Amino acid sequence: MDLKSFNEIDFRNLGEAPGVVKGAIIALIIAALLGAGYWYFIKDQIVQLERGEAREGQLRAEFEEKQRRAANLPALEEQLEEMERMFASLVQLLPSTAEIPSLLVDISQTALSVGLEIELFQPRPEANRTFYAEVPIQLRVRGDYEQLADFVSGISAMPRIVTIHDVFIRPGSADADLLMDALARTYRYLEGT
Repeated sequence: MDLKSFNEIDFRNLGEAPGVVKGAIIALIIAALLGAGYWYFIKDQIVQLERGEAREGQLRAEFEEKQRRAANLPALEEQLEEMERMFASLVQLLPSTAEIPSLLVDISQTALSVGLEIELFQPRPEANRTFYAEVPIQLRVRGDYEQLADFVSGISAMPRIVTIHDVFIRPGSADADLLMDALARTYRYLEGT
């Protein structure tokens, strides 16, 4: 069969067309039906399948992360309990409002016990922070190097937390005499925060 026979086909009477032409037309109709079926039915389902597979990957990763966290939950709960115990013990080191006056006396007694002369001992207003309050005390003491060192060491050995900041040491009037300006801070836990 040659191509001329395709030109001579009478489309009004396809029943008398050669078998090859009939086969080609049937193949063309089947291809058109398959293409239309793919376009209208299968294409959207493939897109939904791809979305579902992507969502499955996300859900699987989320599940694995939650499973890993759940596996570590007992250890994390134990760690949280330990942190709460440590926090409670550290809060015990912070003086309460009622203990601040006696702590101030302890600081001044520490200075006097090592032989320092107190020139300035001025408590300042407390400054509230997130869950604690700073209670600053401006200090100026006079003594020799060893006395200053013993004072700072005595402050660090107190049963309550007291820190020394902004230390400035300069020569005093006598040869071995030194003046130390510092800001001592103690901290108070703000209850109910």
